[in-house]
Amino acid sequence: MVEGGIAESADVADADAAASVVRVRLGIAYDGTDFNGWSRQPGLRTVQGVLEAALGTLFRRTGEVPRLTVAGRTDAGVHALGQVAHLDLGEAALLAVARPRHGRDADVSPEAALARRLTGILGADADVVVTHAERAPDGFDARFSAVWRRYEYRVADAATARDPLERRRSVVVPRTLDVEAMERAAASLVGLHDFAAFCRPREGATTIRTLQDYRWERSAGGVLVASLQADAFCHSMVRALVGACVAVGEGRLEPDGPAELLRAGARTSAFKVMPAKGLVLTEVGYPGDHELAARAAQTRARRELHVEGIVG
Repeated sequence: MVEGGIAESADVADADAAASVVRVRLGIAYDGTDFNGWSRQPGLRTVQGVLEAALGTLFRRTGEVPRLTVAGRTDAGVHALGQVAHLDLGEAALLAVARPRHGRDADVSPEAALARRLTGILGADADVVVTHAERAPDGFDARFSAVWRRYEYRVADAATARDPLERRRSVVVPRTLDVEAMERAAASLVGLHDFAAFCRPREGATTIRTLQDYRWERSAGGVLVASLQADAFCHSMVRALVGACVAVGEGRLEPDGPAELLRAGARTSAFKVMPAKGLVLTEVGYPGDHELAARAAQTRARRELHVEGIVG
């Protein structure tokens, strides 16, 4: 009787594991130079495509087809140090691929073992890295729960010492830029605004954003680094904002010029949108665990209104 009860309990436990779904949060970093952006595209090498191919290899025997939801879909050539994504897996499948092998991973979580397995498939010297993996708290959504995204943009001007190691992540401007004027211009753009002058238009999408922070500083190595944080960025917004301030630094725009363009609300040829290679997604911010579900629901509702052409 006892043995039958134990067997029955084990069967129930196995069934529960097979039926339960685990949401795993991934930290991701990549050199975007040789990627055609984040989003999966037929025939093109993308970050999502490479990661999902590795996941497909890892889970090929479990019947799982993992798909990633990302915090921010970066464009071709854009880099990331703090990208965040999630995927949903059957717990039984996760435990199967994370099972300790040859004495390894016996003391780590299944999620950490998953990250290690992915590294083995991607390669230790790959241009995309899974920096960590953890079980996501209830209500977490990599895209919709986020409350801000932070980017950096690197510019090497004529005052910057030439460094060949910077060439894949910094944009060269062959003049000495006025950093103080760029700082004043950047500060004038902070706040809740319609950034239509700095966004590539997309049908049904709003250009209203809250730019929470925008500043410039010269690093110890002499590279000018812009730091921008917003609740979300529309398409090409960061590179356009940087381009406007670079125009100020070159003397082609007055420090109050970007704010005037912002108020005008129309795309302009007064500045150039900067190349993708100087841009890095550095961090994504989320609220406390108890606020994650509410934030995701709020963001989804707002996006649905925007798709219908209504700005909330």
